[in-house]
Amino acid sequence: MLRIILLSFLPISLFAQQEENWDVYMASYEKGAGSTLINMSAKTKAGDKGLPFIVMTGVTFKDCNPDGFPTKQQFDELYTISDSVKKIIANGSPSLAVGTFTYQCERLEYYYVRDTNGLRTKLNKLYNRSFPSYLSHTNIKEDKSWDAYLKFLYPNDETLEYMSNQKVVVKLQEAGDNLETARKVDHWLYFKKDSDRNCILPYLKQNNFKVEEMETLKNVELPFKIHISRTDKVDLNAITQITLELRNQAKKCNGDYDGWEAPVSK
Repeated sequence: MLRIILLSFLPISLFAQQEENWDVYMASYEKGAGSTLINMSAKTKAGDKGLPFIVMTGVTFKDCNPDGFPTKQQFDELYTISDSVKKIIANGSPSLAVGTFTYQCERLEYYYVRDTNGLRTKLNKLYNRSFPSYLSHTNIKEDKSWDAYLKFLYPNDETLEYMSNQKVVVKLQEAGDNLETARKVDHWLYFKKDSDRNCILPYLKQNNFKVEEMETLKNVELPFKIHISRTDKVDLNAITQITLELRNQAKKCNGDYDGWEAPVSK
């Protein structure tokens, strides 16, 4: 499934109080767009034997737009539901919130927990008592390998590229940049060996990249640095096509693409 990042309009304040790295992306699925709010830092804990069960719970809501996303007014109620679910789960065994998926007028919270004893009953009581007008969903199962997180919630390489580029593009927009204006864009790549760095030179020449600098660093894993540039547009789709290709070419030559930089153009 090809996932395509869009500039997200969904707030992430729900988890702002946690000292974790939360991010959001939107992607294309069978019936339309879906939004994933994800705890990126949870990847370091993936497969934690102490949290072997996945809890997927939430509601179907009626106040949604044609794309299946909640209206602003509906968001307030969904936050209340999410906070209530969090309290139920937090009062049980150790747990970790890893994401929220919103799709086709449905919003599900994802938690990994140590023990599921009585949890389904507690959640059902919560929904029936406090949110009776909503159709609720609760699915609890063993997931020792954290497939729900790693294979569904966590963004694939292409989406990660979009997410990384979006942060730079948003900063340019905030500075008043006209993203459609082509300008010099600088890129950096690093390699293990000089021969690996030389491996990418034919591709760079063929695609009209200018080599600005080649430097050998000390005491680093990838010491053979190359700084390149080319005149390009920096709208999200255009720059991501460029960076994805540079990353793939660097990987073929045992190297790593390390990002880009461009001046503001108004």
